[in-house]
Amino acid sequence: MTAVFNEGLAAHLAGGLTTVCHAWAITRRDGKEFAFTDHDRPLRFAGLEFRADTGLSALALAQSTGLSVDNTEALGALSDASLREDEIEQGRFDGAEVRAWVVNWADTDQHWLSFRGTIGELTRSDGAFRAELRGLTEALNRPLGRVYQKPCTAVLGDGACRFNLGREGYFRTLDVAQVEKRRTFRWTGLLGFDPDWFTRGRFEVLSGPATGLWQTIKADRIEGETRVIELWEPMKGAVETGTQVRLVAGCDKRQESCRLKFNNFVNFQGFPDLPGEDWSVAVPRSSGANTGGSRR
Repeated sequence: MTAVFNEGLAAHLAGGLTTVCHAWAITRRDGKEFAFTDHDRPLRFAGLEFRADTGLSALALAQSTGLSVDNTEALGALSDASLREDEIEQGRFDGAEVRAWVVNWADTDQHWLSFRGTIGELTRSDGAFRAELRGLTEALNRPLGRVYQKPCTAVLGDGACRFNLGREGYFRTLDVAQVEKRRTFRWTGLLGFDPDWFTRGRFEVLSGPATGLWQTIKADRIEGETRVIELWEPMKGAVETGTQVRLVAGCDKRQESCRLKFNNFVNFQGFPDLPGEDWSVAVPRSSGANTGGSRR
């Protein structure tokens, strides 16, 4: 739906001599909001206070009709008080909602929402960042449809899988005992789970500077009396001894695991009996029986 242009702002623009500027608001997935303006003083409207000391600016907005994606870029300086480089590195701004206004700074009641979308690719260097802003029609460019394959296509615990990850025995909340390079974690006595129980599962951080971050577990093994959890990549935030974390069981997408480990085969989203490539390219042979019966 097209936003109705503010009548007061339209009259102001028609007057020739204008006092307009731009303002942006970023809402992260964790609910934290940031508001900026390219005016030299802070502005207040739409229930937000827009900061003026961030050095944020934007390139021209390319808009089009139909389902083409509106896009632009935002440029700005990184500072501890607003956008921090470590939070960008941690992915906390990935997919954040962005709103942009044209506003009369002499009368902030005269404002118009000119853009609404999400943050796409975000890069940083030399104390500054560049963010690609993608319009609402970007979501329509994603391919949709069912993939036919032998392994399960669902993500453990999602709407298709429907498995309750809060069930006893499928997660463990505990404090970090030993950590190496934010990637390898060790606990003594954590032997109540089979080896590889957490492989392909999630390692979630519940306290400290990295709260809310998670990584996929690469390996879960037992070395004597010690359980070792290794991640595919180091955590992008500080995880130290005493940090509270949550280990979630992993799924290898096989029907045997779905049936025996999770007792959830009724929701299995794969096709284990799908013929393989050898069957698909097979041709009749004079040396074999061509009765049309089973090939097994």
